[in-house]
Amino acid sequence: MNDRIFYTKPSITALERDYAADAAANGWGAQCYDYIIRFEREFGAWLGSTHTIATSSCTGALHMGMAALGIGPSDEVILADTNWIATVAPVVHLGATPVFVDIDPTSWCIDPQAAERAITPRTRAIVATHVYGNMADMDALLALGERTGIPIIEDGAEAIGSAWHGGRRAGSMGRFGTFSFHGTKTLTTGEGGMFVTSDAALYERVLTLSNHGRARGQVKQFWPDMVGFKYKMSNVQAAMGCAQLERIEDLVSRKRAILARYRAALDGLPRLSMNPEPAGTVNGAWMPTVVFARESGVTREDMQQAFAAANIDARVFFHPLSELPMFEARPENRHAWDIPGRAINLPSYHDMTDDDIARVCAVVTALANR
Repeated sequence: MNDRIFYTKPSITALERDYAADAAANGWGAQCYDYIIRFEREFGAWLGSTHTIATSSCTGALHMGMAALGIGPSDEVILADTNWIATVAPVVHLGATPVFVDIDPTSWCIDPQAAERAITPRTRAIVATHVYGNMADMDALLALGERTGIPIIEDGAEAIGSAWHGGRRAGSMGRFGTFSFHGTKTLTTGEGGMFVTSDAALYERVLTLSNHGRARGQVKQFWPDMVGFKYKMSNVQAAMGCAQLERIEDLVSRKRAILARYRAALDGLPRLSMNPEPAGTVNGAWMPTVVFARESGVTREDMQQAFAAANIDARVFFHPLSELPMFEARPENRHAWDIPGRAINLPSYHDMTDDDIARVCAVVTALANR
């Protein structure tokens, strides 16, 4: 049997190993934050955001950002029904109510018109998750936020390298943005995340929350000004992040090249679509995804079985959050409920060979032509 093709693996080189080893050997005492400070500064410069806070996860960054906005019980937060649980968990932890709306059938991201229809006097934020590297319609969402005064939050966990019109990077446009550096992501620190904003006052609130509630201007030692959080990134993780950031253009370019290779091989197949890249945008191509048309008859289960038989990992499209047992079902979100049943994520790790990609394409082609 052919070697197994995994759906994701990180790209780790001698640079990452050297930086991590230096942090492990020397990053203590007065140097315990050196790589963290450097990673925050350099990530902000690359992204185009004024303020950054390295965190233990994207989920933690979302939790602190929402808390700093004052979101709590009796409030509502609007988000797409197509999301991983990590995006909605902070809403629930804060005691607020998630309001799930449908997705745009082309981008698979939140539908701005559906979001606008869901606004009530209790709405405190709208979360735009950029799914699989695809971009939500930020022009429409930012205009909606401007009209209503409702903050737009960008969940850029899956959108490193994606950009909106004018070269604005995913995560840099909303009231705040968050990123994930999980081991599956284009840029990885193993686990980890980043909070980003250009709102100085919001940054100060989150900075205080991120340090157990100790304000940086507080002169009393070990004197918290409020109850905060502990979502810090370690210096060793940040060292890996610094190394990855030095390679970011190559990492994103390789992801985009893999998506382009898939697109070139599969473009002529009937009744099949992939990650969109509208004019003026850049898709960071975190997770190449194929969606079969409903009339094709190809199901998620068909794809899972075919890939398993070929010894290839393939990841299912996100189930709608409102289908999960802890939430109220919202089948009226028809695209969010329909697309997952006929879609699958394709392998896209950085050192995939052309032969690996050809094996994946052979499975998709066989399903399309059956």
